[in-house]
Amino acid sequence: MCGVTASARWLRLVDVMDRLIRQAPYTPRMKAALVAPVIGLVVSLVLGAACKPDSPGDSVDAQAGGDAFGGPTADGWTPLISRGWTLAPGATNTYECTRIKIANDIWVAGFRAASPPGTHHLVLTISTSNTQTGDYDCSAGSLDTQMLYAAGVGTDDLAFPAGVAMHIPAGTYINLNLHLFNATDNQLANTSGVLAKIISPADVQHEADMMFSGTFSISIANDGMTHTASGGCTAPVDWHIFTLWPHMHQIATHHQWTYTHLGTATALIDDDFRFEEQKNYPIADTVIHKGDQIQTVCSYVNTTGGAIGYGDGSDKEMCFTGMYKYPAGGNLFQCVR
Repeated sequence: MCGVTASARWLRLVDVMDRLIRQAPYTPRMKAALVAPVIGLVVSLVLGAACKPDSPGDSVDAQAGGDAFGGPTADGWTPLISRGWTLAPGATNTYECTRIKIANDIWVAGFRAASPPGTHHLVLTISTSNTQTGDYDCSAGSLDTQMLYAAGVGTDDLAFPAGVAMHIPAGTYINLNLHLFNATDNQLANTSGVLAKIISPADVQHEADMMFSGTFSISIANDGMTHTASGGCTAPVDWHIFTLWPHMHQIATHHQWTYTHLGTATALIDDDFRFEEQKNYPIADTVIHKGDQIQTVCSYVNTTGGAIGYGDGSDKEMCFTGMYKYPAGGNLFQCVR
C-alpha cells in the first residue's frame, strides 16, 4: 500500500513541478532558487511521505527514519519533521504547523530545509511543555521559546563545526511552523520540512542553540531612499558564534551584524541581501564576551507605493539575524528590540 501511495504522490508532484516551470510565475532568478532544491529532494519527499506513521501524534525516532520523508538520504541527512500542505491560487500568508514528540535522544550537527515552491520560510522550535501533537492551523506566533533552526527562500545546508551539536532530548516536543505563500494562479500542493545531520553523543563537546538578534521596530517610507532599522542586545554571558543567518523580505537591500568589544566594533556580516538567496554565513568560532554589544542593521529601499512596517508577510518587512551559538541558553527573541 505504501508503494501505491508513493507512486500517486510522485505523479502529483511531477505535475505540480511541470506546471510551475511552464507557467514561470516567478522571475528566472526566483524560479531557479525555489525549484532547484525540490529536484534534489524529490525522491525522499515522496517515498517518505507515503510511509508516514498512522498517528501524527506518535513519538518519532529521527534516527529510525523521521516523520514524513522516510530514511536517511544518500549524503547522510536524516528526515526530522515535515508537513504536507495545499494552497489555493493566490493564497498569501498562510501558516501551517505540526508538532511531534521525540522518542529518543538526538544530537544534531546540521540542518537542511526541504522548501519547495510555496514555502516562504520555516521555523523549528522545541518545548517540554507544549504537548499538542499532529498537524494544526497556526499563526506566525505559534512558536516555542527555544529555537532550533530557521530557513527561508534559497537557504543552503547548515553544517556545525566539529564537536558542536544541538541536543533534542527524548520526551521533548519539536514544532515546525511553515509560512506558505502562493503567488501563482494555480493550486500548489507539496510537503515542507527539515532534515538533520545526526551524530553520536560521544562526538559532542559543546551544546548549541539558535537565537535571533534584530528589531520589531520597522517603518520604511515610500520615497526610493535607503532607510535602516536596527536592534540587538548586550551579551549576558560569553557566547561562541559559529554561523549567522540574515532574514529580511523583498525590499531589503543590505544586512550588517556587528559586535562591539571594549569600544571596538567588528562586522561579521556586511553584505548585500537578496530575498531569493537567504544563505547561511558560517564564520570562524568567534567569542562574544559578556557585556559586548550585538547589533543587527537592516537596509531597505521602498518603491511599492505605500509605507511598509514590520510584519510576517512578504509585503511587510523583518530585520533579524539568526545566531547559531554555544553554550545553549536563552530564548529565541532574547536579543531582539
